[in-house]
Amino acid sequence: MAIANDQPTPEMMEPVEKIARFIAKAEDADLSAFASHDVVIVENFAPYVFDGPQAVQRWAEGMRSHVETLGALAHRFGAAQDFSTSGDRVYFSLPTQWTGRAGTQGFVEDGGWSFVLVKENGVWRVLGYGWAVTKIELAP
Repeated sequence: MAIANDQPTPEMMEPVEKIARFIAKAEDADLSAFASHDVVIVENFAPYVFDGPQAVQRWAEGMRSHVETLGALAHRFGAAQDFSTSGDRVYFSLPTQWTGRAGTQGFVEDGGWSFVLVKENGVWRVLGYGWAVTKIELAP
């Protein structure tokens, strides 16, 4: 059951932050934030669902291509809006804001990022996530 005040621990946020840094820089090849198998990622670029044995590698290639024309990417997380645990798994959703530039045009993208983490060898890893854009605004 989700309790309104429950939030992910700093250890749970480590893989989430690592993925956000990868997206912002698209050059860090360390994808150890993800679970060792059965990863499923839902994104807003084709093929939209990344699953199967090479899911993380295909997602990383797709993300690099997706952000190659963007610059100055930065993220900000809000407080988790839902948090629950079951055994060695945890679920939470995060309001997320990305800012950056597409060419000379700035943008602000708001969305929601839902995560399922699994504990592997004592470390939290991302088993799956889904991204949903809720608003995009252009800025000078």
